[in-house]
Amino acid sequence: MTSRPGLRVGLTGGLGSGKSTVAAMFHDLGAQVLSADEIGRELMQPGEAVYRAIVAHFGPQVLKADGALDRPALARIAFAEGRAEELNAIVHPATIARQDEQAQAIFAQQPGAVVVVESALIFETRYGNGWRKRFDRLVLVTASEALKIARFVARSAGGNVADLEAEARRRLAQMIPDQDKAEQVDFLIDNIGSLAELQQQVQAVWAAFRT
Repeated sequence: MTSRPGLRVGLTGGLGSGKSTVAAMFHDLGAQVLSADEIGRELMQPGEAVYRAIVAHFGPQVLKADGALDRPALARIAFAEGRAEELNAIVHPATIARQDEQAQAIFAQQPGAVVVVESALIFETRYGNGWRKRFDRLVLVTASEALKIARFVARSAGGNVADLEAEARRRLAQMIPDQDKAEQVDFLIDNIGSLAELQQQVQAVWAAFRT
């Protein structure tokens, strides 16, 4: 009996869609989950090449007193000042390369693993070899814009609600609309109901992965 080949899954969704919750559910079902955000944060630590490139490009205003990156300040520059693509050009290629390294290491140990890469910008990034070459399956988590904004505000620590809502809208406006992505993915998970309903959808997709 031949062993089942490994599967590379891209899991995406806009801000506030709930893709991290879906990723955790896939993990509980047995997937190996790689978070683009977590990898990006690791690469942006002092001493890393990405950190040095960010500081060289954006200047000392993106640093805290202790030398660490001031991520809120960097986010304001990237999103409010329209410089997100400059930041992406530094972070995305290194993040994709690290994802590929980690996936290869997983497959070397577990040839039949399901590796789920959670990333908000699978479609938006212009780096790497293209999402269809990087992934065997694509999953999109969706929700209404109002629900996405409400979730973003709820998870943000303090701050003015109107300002947070405006920030959420700015970020969502820079992403490809869900309806355009939905035509290109293999699986769609609609996260507008209860956790139990979400779990049912995740389990159905997981079953499809394993067939």
